[in-house]
Amino acid sequence: MNAAFVEAAASLIGVRFRLHGRDPATGLDCVGVVAEAMRRAGTEPVVPAGYRLRTISVNSLLPLAQANRFEPALPADADVVLVMVSPIQPHLVVRAAGGFIHAHAGLGRVTFLPGPLPWPTAGGWRVPNLLHTIRD
Repeated sequence: MNAAFVEAAASLIGVRFRLHGRDPATGLDCVGVVAEAMRRAGTEPVVPAGYRLRTISVNSLLPLAQANRFEPALPADADVVLVMVSPIQPHLVVRAAGGFIHAHAGLGRVTFLPGPLPWPTAGGWRVPNLLHTIRD
């Protein structure tokens, strides 16, 4: 587990939810949580744009992993897990001790979800050491 990344994600708990949100001052979505956690852990992320809340494909989220050099991992070993909240709604969550951190649209904020995931997983990635900028 990338401790700096997870700590940074935990610091976002309570931030307002906003679809396509990238700024904690105005709100974050699941991609925004991952991106802001990367920023706070020491690197400038490459963030996708133009994805929809509901889609039958996870392909719009894959560029985030590729552009930021995330390493593919089994969901059980991943820092970032791609889940399917419904058959048409992919969602990113950050693994933390005892559960997951994620932007919860229904609650309207970033929250901690204790225990195992209630949704099926569709993939996962390890976040590389974030002590340098990805673009370097």
